[in-house]
Amino acid sequence: MKKVCLLYLLLIGLSACGGKKTDSISLSGEIKGLGNDTIYLYGADRMYDRMDTLIAEKDKFSATLSTDTLVTTILLFSDGTEYPLFLNKGNKIQIKGSMAELSSLQISGNAPNKELTDFNQELKGLGTPSEKALEEKAENFITEHPASLVSIYLLDKYFVQKPQPDLTQIQKLADRMTGELKDRPLMDALLNRIEEEEKVAVGKSSPYFRLRNAENRDISRSNFKDQYLLIQFWASWDTVSRANNTMFRRIYKKEQKNKNFALLGVSLDLDKKQWQETIKADTLKWEQVCDFSGWNGEIIKQFAIQTLPTNILLSPTGRIEGKNLDEKAIENKLKKIAEKEKEKKEAAKKKK
Repeated sequence: MKKVCLLYLLLIGLSACGGKKTDSISLSGEIKGLGNDTIYLYGADRMYDRMDTLIAEKDKFSATLSTDTLVTTILLFSDGTEYPLFLNKGNKIQIKGSMAELSSLQISGNAPNKELTDFNQELKGLGTPSEKALEEKAENFITEHPASLVSIYLLDKYFVQKPQPDLTQIQKLADRMTGELKDRPLMDALLNRIEEEEKVAVGKSSPYFRLRNAENRDISRSNFKDQYLLIQFWASWDTVSRANNTMFRRIYKKEQKNKNFALLGVSLDLDKKQWQETIKADTLKWEQVCDFSGWNGEIIKQFAIQTLPTNILLSPTGRIEGKNLDEKAIENKLKKIAEKEKEKKEAAKKKK
């Protein structure tokens, strides 16, 4: 689950922020299969700094909302699905769709909602498009709509949220947007994020870190001297991370005697007991560290971690060799490491 989602979930029990009422927004919707459920609505940035609750009965829901200006908000469904909703004062927003196709809701009431609805309908007509085709569609939209809030959303979804984002391409697309769009808090945060990620891109040097392990001992990069280090960012409360532990168990079992390779688990847990219990329950035998600061942890900021799970491979010199590698990519990296070590040994023998 994305960081922004977790942060706003903490606000569920809080009431909406005070302040003067502006021209009200009328919102109504019908989503087949929703039944008697709850949808949460939260702001994508500080321009809509509250959480609203939409109570559905027999698939239908309605609410009266308020905002001072055009804002980007997020509909959060009980299954974890998030969908953008654009609001402006005086709007009459209508939402239609199905729980079976939450990725293509039909939303009317203002230009950005219609633009995104049309975009998603075009994608639906493509069947099962390739990643390249999706990116081309998104790029074309951004080029043709340089002042639309939808362009920021598509930039984030199809280019920034990739396992290994092309920072040069992201900057190129951002430059096509109007100055007014760039001045928005959401875009400002996105550009800052790109800047931070560029500092820890593949090929750059790893920042220094030091954290306590499960035995309360300090662990730093120097503990893995002369080794390739695969850092696994995870959390006990993240179901995808927990499922991903299966892959790391296989890697550890296969490589635990490999002196040139090591695994390090970095948890975003807040509860020490829960973290320790999960380490035991999931049989995580490799080194585990945690500072119990969640998304506010220093190492999370240093490596510009935005989603879970994430992994980063470091060379013995601390160079970032790869990010978000799947099992096959990790195996290929380990084979290359083994070949390099073999070549070194053979070269040393010849010198003798």
